[in-house]
Amino acid sequence: MNKELYKKIFLPLVVLVIIIQVWSTLANVVENFPTPSDTYVYAFGGETSDGEEPEGVFSDPFYIENQDDKGIFWQILASLERVFSGFILAIIVGVPVGLAVGMSKSFQYALDPFIQIFKPVSPLAWLPLLLFVFQDIDATAISTIFITSIWPIIINTALGVKSVNQDYLNVAKVLQFTPLEKVTKIILPVAVPYIFTGMRLSLGIAWLVIVAAEMLTGGIGIGFWIWDEYNNLAYHNIILGIITVGIIGFILDVIMGFIADFFDYRKKM
Repeated sequence: MNKELYKKIFLPLVVLVIIIQVWSTLANVVENFPTPSDTYVYAFGGETSDGEEPEGVFSDPFYIENQDDKGIFWQILASLERVFSGFILAIIVGVPVGLAVGMSKSFQYALDPFIQIFKPVSPLAWLPLLLFVFQDIDATAISTIFITSIWPIIINTALGVKSVNQDYLNVAKVLQFTPLEKVTKIILPVAVPYIFTGMRLSLGIAWLVIVAAEMLTGGIGIGFWIWDEYNNLAYHNIILGIITVGIIGFILDVIMGFIADFFDYRKKM
């Protein structure tokens, strides 16, 4: 095992031990705060320190009791469906807008102030208005994700367009490329790595937003599941929900990172 790989395995384990120790200390200080061992039992089943034998959240993740009572697999799946619906809409709209902003000063002057104004607006600010407009949980969540995750795609796409070497654009003029040919043959090959970087950031924001959106809108989904467990005083499950959200977010980021690297010509040179 080489030294670099050893560090990648050993150092995270050290941090994990520290986190568990801090967690255990917090559980001793705060009354009724879940301990790591009891949280493990609530995750996979067994007997807690108090003699309880809860059914583990992950021991039967596929159960369906009724429309509103489903295993955590279905909660995650419902959230992912909303996330990717809003994310795909953000790509469909964001990439062309980003290309227009990057290629045209007029588009940049017209849209940049509004991009800078709406970009920092919290998703929680959009939710009440969108819920009033759509009167539907899924449409509200998807539209919130779309609005809040589109900005990294637009900004990074425009940045990719502006990074195109002027000499390439001059060649396109000499060869009398049409606007479509200039985009497909000159601009996109250079801008694609920037576009995928924007998509990676956008997907992270989308997954972040869905938890807050589902907490407020209700229905089925990992965000609502966490909030429902809070209402049931099931603090062990809240921790399990937080860990689950983090792991899924990490997996999504890794997948998008691999895709971005695959299309990044700079890493193949």
